[in-house]
Amino acid sequence: MDIIQIVGIGLIATFLALVVREQKPIFAFLITLFAGVMIFLFVVDELVKIIHLLEGIAKDANVHIMYLQTILKIIGIAYIAEFGAQIAKDAGQASMASKIELAGKILILVLAIPIIKAVIEMILSLLPG
Repeated sequence: MDIIQIVGIGLIATFLALVVREQKPIFAFLITLFAGVMIFLFVVDELVKIIHLLEGIAKDANVHIMYLQTILKIIGIAYIAEFGAQIAKDAGQASMASKIELAGKILILVLAIPIIKAVIEMILSLLPG
């Protein structure tokens, strides 16, 4: 049932934004932004459930919690950067959207370095010599 509400909010916001855009483009942008935030708020509870489930799996598998936290941060950065870039594109700022995406990719790379290092060290420890 949640997906019907989410799609409904999205379609109503899209229709309103299209109607309002010709007269008041800033209101159309605000409608789009507000709808995006509302949709995000609908799925926050589900995201929390997923995070708790992944933490439980990590504990059962004896995976260091730092790795799971890093991966969750990377996923969060990807989603937030994508959301920000889409908002910038909706506002007609494709150049700013590209910069947001680039910043997200760089931050993801920075967070991934410890994991990459650990994987390389593990591979090297398995090699003879």
